[in-house]
Amino acid sequence: MKYLSIVIFTLFIAVSGYGQTKNQAKMDSTKSERFERGWKKLKEIDGEAGEKVIESLKDVSPDLAKYTIEYPFGDVYSRETTLDNQTKEIAVVAALAAMGNAEPQLKVHINAALNVGVTEEELSEIMILMSVYAGFPSALNGTLALKEVIEERKADK
Repeated sequence: MKYLSIVIFTLFIAVSGYGQTKNQAKMDSTKSERFERGWKKLKEIDGEAGEKVIESLKDVSPDLAKYTIEYPFGDVYSRETTLDNQTKEIAVVAALAAMGNAEPQLKVHINAALNVGVTEEELSEIMILMSVYAGFPSALNGTLALKEVIEERKADK
């Protein structure tokens, strides 16, 4: 019964927009420096695949689209660190492959890895490595996602 009350309360908050002003419920249309930096980085790394993800979110959750641009790309990917974009994408591909339940995101980041110079052979080796640490199903699914991305990229040429 306790859990049912929590679920009902949570649904009430989500549906009613309690605690949000009308302006907060919709994506802020102003483009901050953080947003602009994130959009530039998203296009640099993910290219068209990243733009499609953002476009797919605009009508259902414009705030999530904005947050996706600002936080991962405007803040994290744009950090000046010792990791270059290739290394960052290798880490992301490995993490998403290991999760085993993020195929759409994995495909976007396989594309991104290829965009920033990671080779098909390196991505294949990542999937083999995942067989050790994430299990064969994750490695097989990751390899099949890699195959689909490679085939799509060849078809687009």
